Amino acid sequence: MFSFSGKRDPMLIALNCFLLTFVSEMGDKTQLLALVLATRFKRPWTVLAGILTASLASLGLAATLGGAVAHWLGPKVLAWALGLTFLAFAVWLLVPEKEESLEGGKGNGAFWTTVFTIFLAEMGDKAQLAVAALGAHYAAPLSVTLGASTGMLAADALAVLFGGRLTARIPMVWVRRAASLLFALLGLTALFRT
Repeated sequence: MFSFSGKRDPMLIALNCFLLTFVSEMGDKTQLLALVLATRFKRPWTVLAGILTASLASLGLAATLGGAVAHWLGPKVLAWALGLTFLAFAVWLLVPEKEESLEGGKGNGAFWTTVFTIFLAEMGDKAQLAVAALGAHYAAPLSVTLGASTGMLAADALAVLFGGRLTARIPMVWVRRAASLLFALLGLTALFRT
């Protein structure tokens, strides 16, 4: 199944990319981010729609352009942007939430927040870099994008749909604090690696 030969069967390419991305996303920061967004907004289907949109954009960009974007921005600019974004997200997680603002309305805030944060989290991430390499190898950006995006969605859906069981056993304040600490560490790591 993980054939990297010269075959150009679009379904086989998509399946390979699905499996590779699904496995690589297990336990990744994007899964943690998906859990936090789902518990914060309490709109799992809206969050999943945002994840799919961000995945298609981010991984489609990677499959199409490969490493050109990261090379153009340069590793320092990319690291600083990611580091500051993760630190901002760490602070945002500590802000007390208002129930009416999270559950009311049409969910556009949940959707766009998810799209924005997942897209930024994937910039320069191992999944995006792997997809860039797969895109360069297969020269089939549509198959690579569809396979990788559905693989990411499947992995993150586990956190979105079943993460509520975790938060039913552990107080949400501790989940937010732990997630905030992890994102702060990710942010500091990104900043100090430059």
